[in-house]
Amino acid sequence: MRLTFKLTTCFPIVALFITSCATDTPSSSGRDYWGHRPGPKNFKTVIIDAGHGGKDPGADSPHTCDKEKDLTLDMAKRIKAELGGFKIILLRDHDHFIELDDRVALANKRGDAVLISIHFNSGPSHVRGPETYYWRVDSHGLATRLQRAMSAASPAEENNRGLVRRRLRLTRNPEIPCVLIECGYLSSSGDSRLAADPAYRQKLAAHIAKAIRTQSSIGDSGTGALPRPINSPPSRPTDAKE
Repeated sequence: MRLTFKLTTCFPIVALFITSCATDTPSSSGRDYWGHRPGPKNFKTVIIDAGHGGKDPGADSPHTCDKEKDLTLDMAKRIKAELGGFKIILLRDHDHFIELDDRVALANKRGDAVLISIHFNSGPSHVRGPETYYWRVDSHGLATRLQRAMSAASPAEENNRGLVRRRLRLTRNPEIPCVLIECGYLSSSGDSRLAADPAYRQKLAAHIAKAIRTQSSIGDSGTGALPRPINSPPSRPTDAKE
């Protein structure tokens, strides 16, 4: 994900406690538009979004010359291979560009699924570690499990960047539980060298797949209290780059 460095402390904390007076109307699909409910359980369909692609390379590693778009696609395919027994939908299975709003529309065609969007981060060279973004209440449990899984795969727990509630197009706009994961910082020499190692990517994919299986098996059990609902309008292209 090519963003200005994302300090979690910069997220407006007040937004977690104030419900906005959004003007959106409920979805015509009849689903819970806001996602104000516990997280999913017993789902069998996983939609995997390999971030960026085609004309959009995402972040570049100055250390290994890897492009984010290539690493996310590789990770998506590895996670798919680890999720036998689930129906897996790859939003892209080769190097091509898909608009963010089109990714949302594709995900919204399935009402019985979860969406995982895969990215690698970029920032100051000293910053490293996995990070997980969510917005909907029903995405909190899955997001918590995915962050724990990536942190367990990371060589040092202190590199855990944590769980972030942020209104992005791929965390707010889908009408199904949706989580965006950042698998590490390509601007970090340590993280980028890990990302370049197929064995590490396989280890990370296995941990992520296990987290998804656990969520499907037991739902939100063991992931803590659900966050406060926030009624906010859909994220727009002008809000933030993803």
